[in-house]
Amino acid sequence: MRLTRGFIPTIKETPAEAQIASHRLMLRAGLVRQTSAGIYAWLPLGLRVLRNIERLVREEQDAAGAQEVLMPTIQPAELWKESGRYEDYGKEMLRIRDRHERDMLYGPTNEEMITDLFRQSVKSYRELPQTLYHIQWKFRDEVRPRFGVMRGREFLMKDAYSFDVDHAGAVASYRKMMLAYMRTYQRMGLKAIPMVADTGPIGGDLSHEFIILAPTGESQVYFDAAFEEMDYLSAGVGGFSHDNAEDLERFFKQMTTNYAATDEKHDLAKWESIAPERRREGRGIEVGHIFYFGTKYTQAMSASVAGPDGKPFFPEMGSYGIGVSRLVGAVIEASHDNAGIIWPDSIAPFKAAILNLKNGDPTCDALCESLYARFGGDALYDDRADRAGVKFNDADLMGHPWQIIVGPRGAAAGKVEIKRRATGERLELSPDDAIARIG
Repeated sequence: MRLTRGFIPTIKETPAEAQIASHRLMLRAGLVRQTSAGIYAWLPLGLRVLRNIERLVREEQDAAGAQEVLMPTIQPAELWKESGRYEDYGKEMLRIRDRHERDMLYGPTNEEMITDLFRQSVKSYRELPQTLYHIQWKFRDEVRPRFGVMRGREFLMKDAYSFDVDHAGAVASYRKMMLAYMRTYQRMGLKAIPMVADTGPIGGDLSHEFIILAPTGESQVYFDAAFEEMDYLSAGVGGFSHDNAEDLERFFKQMTTNYAATDEKHDLAKWESIAPERRREGRGIEVGHIFYFGTKYTQAMSASVAGPDGKPFFPEMGSYGIGVSRLVGAVIEASHDNAGIIWPDSIAPFKAAILNLKNGDPTCDALCESLYARFGGDALYDDRADRAGVKFNDADLMGHPWQIIVGPRGAAAGKVEIKRRATGERLELSPDDAIARIG
């Protein structure tokens, strides 16, 4: 994208309504614009980040054996009345009546709809297990939406739902999904810590929320340093496979025996039993939640299947959510400085920003055009006729992992300067070496 042609409306001043870093920077860097309370339009730069996060989430869901569907945003109220949640959900649910006076709603979640789809199609235990997911916009009418996309009313979410023959199968699905989540976060450059969460009336201990560290996090978190050392992507010795029951058991044991707790569940005695040099604490942001709820929905909605003996039974379910749009804000909270955003390579809108410091200089222009062509759409070319300082400031604000700086003196010598946004490290290299370094 050429910046002179791009729709990236950066702003210098901090918007008065923005209270936290991610909200300020998303507005200043031209990622989003608010259209009404808690509802945002995603502009080209922000949409590229959103799509990159969506891509990583989708790849890891597919790798774990989940199958993608796409359910509508508008749901019939009858399904929620059937499960008993229509009246219980409260004012957060946006209720709609269509022209035929039928009660509808803008879905805040999809347990009822996925259970309805399941019962229409699956009739035998032989068709289990099944895990289905979608990535779709949802709406919850928050009383006080705030903090930008971190707590908006409309949000993009990945929600998956598993159906299993029995509790043992449900536990296996739960562990697979937990591993998929840890792999997803690692690929985004994040260190996530799974924390035991409340299970409500269902009971048991199969409910976890995933926390990433950020100074502005809602919760105080305490955890063992072991979570900083694990590699969930390794396929070698010590790694984990979705398809190996022993791997999943070993993985889940590590996730649940190493200490990790929010301040609500913090156990001082257990904490003090950890070696002081292994203790870690800080503020955290929730970026995902997984939950086992047994036959709560299959039983309420009569979604039974035939068992091996021909008798009907209700499959066991779990649900698994990741806030895709929330993650954009959470990543910024965890990775920014006074100058702007610092994107991890895997989700950055562009690999690099090419900064032409002397537009109109034939050598600079030719070198920039050559670099821009070689990136094949993965670079943002700042071809504006602005001062160098303006270009440096905007590149830092937008947070591209690399900056390729092309000035007349370097260009004449066949050299460019590259800057790593995260560290500030600068190197002078040939164009070929610069591209090789950026990858």
